[in-house]
Amino acid sequence: MIKPPNLQKGDAIAIEAPAGYLKSDESLKKGIALAELWGLRVELGTHIYKKEGHFAGTDAERLSDLQRALDNPSIKAIWCARGGYGTNRIIDNLDFTEFKKHPKWVIGFSDICVLLNRINNLGIETLHAMMPTSLKTIANELAVVSMHKALFGRSLKYKIPANKNNVLGQARGILVGGNLSLLAASLGTKSALKPKDVILFIEETGEYKYRIDRMLYSLKRNGFFEKCRGVLIGGMTDIPVNDPLFGKTMEQLILEVIGRTDIPICFDFPAGHIPENCSLIFGRKVSLKIDKEKSILIFK
Repeated sequence: MIKPPNLQKGDAIAIEAPAGYLKSDESLKKGIALAELWGLRVELGTHIYKKEGHFAGTDAERLSDLQRALDNPSIKAIWCARGGYGTNRIIDNLDFTEFKKHPKWVIGFSDICVLLNRINNLGIETLHAMMPTSLKTIANELAVVSMHKALFGRSLKYKIPANKNNVLGQARGILVGGNLSLLAASLGTKSALKPKDVILFIEETGEYKYRIDRMLYSLKRNGFFEKCRGVLIGGMTDIPVNDPLFGKTMEQLILEVIGRTDIPICFDFPAGHIPENCSLIFGRKVSLKIDKEKSILIFK
């Protein structure tokens, strides 16, 4: 995998909105302030504050803004403003020719995983991390600190308290993954992940357990859990109650679908639709060790 260049003070970072619309310019204030605190120059997409129904402008406008940022070699990182829905409407019309000549960090999560995974499939690393609209403070919280470390080339390592449902073990592989809904929706497309010899990260929010079960089985039927070397389960938040009840805890559901005890599985990894959304470098080699006291993830 190609690692985009580390950011330096004075570099330009573009904030773009390829999916849902922004409610106001207040949505970006903390993100802009954080980037400027880090010494970066912020450039905003031309149509970033537009609204076209559900989206931040028409498909053509969102595509144009994102394409311009991908093509511009003076922009060293693209920070997606928010998720929601809409990136997969434009992903297949993007041209990555110039981007491959001058790779840069592309940052986001949730709906943005469609873009992150497409770029990973080009052989270039991406950053699964908080977005400007999800930023609550620019203080030294783990989400902020880990993103700075990843972008500016400092070492990244996580130590997570044990969960009694963890499957113990050790593994090494390329870290990939993202939002479960988007992983399932991308099967059969250019954004579909290649699960062989990877450490797979999964998170979700707002979905019923039966839907989570169905999406996990879609991944399983495509060989994800047969071919991967380990699994990280991030935030599984705001899960509505099934009627009738699904009858299993989230951990039981997930372990039943994966159906393997010969690979390490870590629950409660602090990333996803949660305040402590730790940064993950997708496409980077990692080592995962899970024992009775803790889980440790180290980026190589």
